[in-house]
Amino acid sequence: MKLTDSHCHLAMLPPGRADEVLARARSEGVAGVVVPGTAAADSIAAVILAGSRTNVWPAVGFHPHEAKDCDADAFASIRQLASGEEVVAIGEIGLDYHYMYSPRDVQRSVFMQHMALARELNLPALIHNRESSEDLLDLLRSEEVAGVRGVLHSFTESYEIARVLLDLGFMISFSGILTFRSAEPLRDVATKIPKDRVLIETDTPYLAPVPHRGKENEPAFVGRIAAQLAALWGSTVESVAEQTTLNFEQFFGVEIADE
Repeated sequence: MKLTDSHCHLAMLPPGRADEVLARARSEGVAGVVVPGTAAADSIAAVILAGSRTNVWPAVGFHPHEAKDCDADAFASIRQLASGEEVVAIGEIGLDYHYMYSPRDVQRSVFMQHMALARELNLPALIHNRESSEDLLDLLRSEEVAGVRGVLHSFTESYEIARVLLDLGFMISFSGILTFRSAEPLRDVATKIPKDRVLIETDTPYLAPVPHRGKENEPAFVGRIAAQLAALWGSTVESVAEQTTLNFEQFFGVEIADE
């Protein structure tokens, strides 16, 4: 059985922890991992980390919290990194109106810069959304980003929002939130998403699934999300793993090598 983790911030872990965490993940059947960046330095770290490890791929970009720091030089660094053949996506990018660490207009501008880069380089986008769905959907419908492939990572919204995203050609990624006791509405959404449009993720080191909730998350736990989907789909974990791994390879344009 091969599992994948489509959104795993390994570069945020303390130095030296990545190999320990990846070893545990491999022992649990996790075969492929994408490591997103959240700023210039973090994106460089993601590229370096992924470059020396099999079946680990980097993404680069500015998280909305860090958008205020994405000046011309910082974006030039992202552009240079994104041109590397090992980079499989632009992200983590998006909007976040909960904490407002960056002004809304700055978030929107930086997001559109990154989406234009994704379009230019024909790379998919890893998109963050918190309390910003109306603005995000308006931007995603705009002509400037037409044709950009993307995934809404750690999806928590309604089926109505999911339907718009699916119509735009986007993927939906479920995190450990899907296992939370309070997430019954989200579990209902998960039953309605076409199986070939679903990815799974941990968002390490955040959002550990039940029964690890409250602890540091890691990619070894992604099987918990697969098991929750299996229960919702009336399927098996093996079937969910096979489907989401196929989705992962097709979306990111990679092939998971046997180790």
